[in-house]
Amino acid sequence: MSLHAQNNAVAAGEKLTYTASYNMSGILTELAQVTMETSTVKTSKATLLRLKCTASTYSKWDNFFKIVDLYESYVNPNNLIPYLYKRDINEGGYYKFMKYTYDHKTNTIKSLQRKKNNKEENKSFTIHSGTKDIVSTLYNIRLFDYKSMSIGSKKSFTIVFDREEVNAQITYLGKETIGTNIGKKECYKLAISSSDDVLQGKNNNLLWLTADENKIIVYGKFKIPVGTGELKLKSAEGLKN
Repeated sequence: MSLHAQNNAVAAGEKLTYTASYNMSGILTELAQVTMETSTVKTSKATLLRLKCTASTYSKWDNFFKIVDLYESYVNPNNLIPYLYKRDINEGGYYKFMKYTYDHKTNTIKSLQRKKNNKEENKSFTIHSGTKDIVSTLYNIRLFDYKSMSIGSKKSFTIVFDREEVNAQITYLGKETIGTNIGKKECYKLAISSSDDVLQGKNNNLLWLTADENKIIVYGKFKIPVGTGELKLKSAEGLKN
């Protein structure tokens, strides 16, 4: 994977809203709303693009299992290389805060973890060149040149999650036109796999990206150890192209 793919797909002011469904006892049930938003953040040294992902359960599920999750990555707007990552999750009483500060010159991350009792743990660790967090990875997938990929060709990349590096791969499965909430869309169909067994089976984890300059994710299907789920685009605002 090119470490410096040019960003021609993602601009500040984009907002993608999804419905996340989960298979509960054989029935696919809408559980949560997922929002992916971009904005410009100016620091004393640079202008960054903030990639913010939030997930929250629909209120009728709050008594059963309440999720309020925030994942965000601050990246170079020209190539989406991350400088700072934060994860702040609260899932049914399970709380965790994690912050990464990248140093790309030395390929290290300074991390800060905070748990329920507010106990903090600082830890630095080494990463491979080009390793990114989950949020910047989801946006980086949109920078690949699918037009020049042949069916069955693969792209490999490395994601850092919970201070561990996970190898992942997408396989290009060709084009498919599907109905979405924003109309019928010709899409690039991708299969995703990972080395950590979180994503189960071959071709069970699929993403559909619009086959245009924006390459937004309109639909996703997932199979994880605790079941299967879907992600469906509800609305898209502020697209770059």
